[in-house]
Amino acid sequence: MANDGARVIGLEVDVSDRASVDAAVEKARAELGPISVIVTSAGIQESAPFGEITAESWQRTLDVNLTGTFNTIQSALPDLLEAGWGRIVTISSSSAQSGAPDRAHYVASKGGVIALTKALAFELSPKGITANTIPPSIIDTPMARAEEQPGQLIDLDVLATMTPVRRTGTPHDVAAAAAFLCTDDAGFITGQAIGVNGGWYL
Repeated sequence: MANDGARVIGLEVDVSDRASVDAAVEKARAELGPISVIVTSAGIQESAPFGEITAESWQRTLDVNLTGTFNTIQSALPDLLEAGWGRIVTISSSSAQSGAPDRAHYVASKGGVIALTKALAFELSPKGITANTIPPSIIDTPMARAEEQPGQLIDLDVLATMTPVRRTGTPHDVAAAAAFLCTDDAGFITGQAIGVNGGWYL
């Protein structure tokens, strides 16, 4: 974005901590002006059979993935409401649509993100604010690569052969879809789960 001439700032935030989110939103507003677009993409993932998921791991996953989405949107929303225009894009997961073994806490948290986004679409679309979610499938990221450790389920190269387009996704694939959903051209799209998944989930 900076290479395209946009002014960009980076802020480190614990999205599970509402005070941290509010401080970052205030800093962004002070530096860049009113917020008109919200994209929530922070997330964590751990693998464990359901019977071995600890209460701490369950809570931490929901705190970051679901409550973090809630915190970020609610903190920045007043600017969108005041303007009478805005775009909200949440990043969920195709595993919330299809289910997945050994990560019930992650699947549940991302299913909550999809449901939250649909609820926001009903409530906010009459006010000029659309809300959509992108549930990606296999995206080649450091988090996905970390899951390739011995004993884990994910092998990105194998999963690529199982995807209809025969490759894994990239962060750019997700970003391109999110960017479109943030434009005026996407004004008639709201409450939708736009799969960026190479045909993994149809």
